[in-house]
Amino acid sequence: MTSDESVRRNAFCAAVDWGTTSFRLWLLDAGGAVIAQSRGTEGMERVRERGFETTLAEHLDKIGAPAGTPVIICGMAGARQGWMEAPYRPVPAPLDELAAHAVRVETSLGDVRILPGVAQIDADAPDVMRGEETQIAGLGVQGDTLVCLPGTHSKWVRIEEGAIADFATFMTGEIFDLLSRHSILRHVMDAGEEGDETTFLAAVREALAEPDVLTTKLFALRAGPLLSLADPAAGATRLSGLLIGAEIGAARRRLAAESRKLLLVSSGRLGALYRSALAEAGFDVDTVDAEETTRTALHAMARRLWPSAEENAR
Repeated sequence: MTSDESVRRNAFCAAVDWGTTSFRLWLLDAGGAVIAQSRGTEGMERVRERGFETTLAEHLDKIGAPAGTPVIICGMAGARQGWMEAPYRPVPAPLDELAAHAVRVETSLGDVRILPGVAQIDADAPDVMRGEETQIAGLGVQGDTLVCLPGTHSKWVRIEEGAIADFATFMTGEIFDLLSRHSILRHVMDAGEEGDETTFLAAVREALAEPDVLTTKLFALRAGPLLSLADPAAGATRLSGLLIGAEIGAARRRLAAESRKLLLVSSGRLGALYRSALAEAGFDVDTVDAEETTRTALHAMARRLWPSAEENAR
């Protein structure tokens, strides 16, 4: 037996973050350490025809996961259009009870469970999340906490007494993509260049100070270069600053009127942008890696679901 085969025999579970456009799988031991991993672009949108079970089986085989390894999944695989619907848990949603509401999928792969999402059933502020609740559970926060999770659909979440009490979604990333690719603003985008922080933060301040004129400021991104009053190369940077600034301003009014401490669950370039913008808005920010907290939560929930398997993997 090779050393790799020996290590894989100690596998406790496979943890999967299955999104709309992405797939991430980690083979974990009883202590939560990563034995092997597999990634791909087979998100929910791409696997409906070829099948969720087939896709999962291919990734498990790719990393040499032992047959019958328990699998725990979070994200869009549990959506109504996904593999099997895992019904939303209403707020307030205790984080330590999410695993108990995971649904079991009938599959030849063994014991596969999909975690539920969380819903805000409020006619004035209806909202849903899938995947972010797992990231939040992995934070291990104590007491009341405000969390920001940037992305295509950014989430702002207020945690109270160990439960998701209130949250709001902002379509900041999707709006940026639509405006930069499919509107008149595409003519002043800087082809993905990062731009400078001074320009970005100036746009953030403008959006925070005058949120009611955001759409006017957006049109000015096109008008300024046409009139030789602005550099077209700054278009994407200013668009990003205006949209992120507007998001932060709205979230502050909605969820953070009395709070300035905030956990930012993100990484990379996007995380850096949000950290700078949040600091500009007066928040005291601690940053947590999004992938790490997802993996931590999935392992903790798997331990609740399969205590006997955990002992056998030791």
